[in-house]
Amino acid sequence: MTGQQAPAAGDRDVDSADVQDLYGAYPDYDIDVQAEQRRVAARPLLVLLHPIQWYSMPALMKLWLDDVLTHGWAYGHQGTALQGKDLWLVATTGGPEASYHPQGYNRYFFDAFLPPYEQTAALCGMRFLPPLVLHGANRASASEIDAHVAVFADRLRTYPDWPEMDEIASCIACEVPTSDRPLEQEAGA
Repeated sequence: MTGQQAPAAGDRDVDSADVQDLYGAYPDYDIDVQAEQRRVAARPLLVLLHPIQWYSMPALMKLWLDDVLTHGWAYGHQGTALQGKDLWLVATTGGPEASYHPQGYNRYFFDAFLPPYEQTAALCGMRFLPPLVLHGANRASASEIDAHVAVFADRLRTYPDWPEMDEIASCIACEVPTSDRPLEQEAGA
């Protein structure tokens, strides 16, 4: 799953990966929710691949989460479609790693921007994997980009046999009381 342009065809060497370029598939932002839910349900790993924009994800990725990870399907009462799966953030930033520091212009370590991703995983009963981030991507050299892509491809190829997997606790879905959800509107209302 990607929030931006997918890698070039030659970079898609991981046979088990199912890449979805959201901006290519939904330039009108009209997401086919059932198709996307089938796509995500069929895989053990959901990768959110995108640039960090204003300390968050691009607009279409956010809309995708809002529309696809619905109550009753991804979380909440009977929402078990994603339980036991893994969520992995693979992202780029414009600022260098040093800018994500209390004395840097981004004022916080990069981890401070991860709670929305971590909570999305927790709400859906997914395990949040350590992110893979390329800082300063807009100034990265070709060799730095190639090294990042190589790590990304290797991690996809070797998933779930990563050395740190045994140390990452699985996540039990957060219980959402039905009283915290809006009432379903009657058809035709």
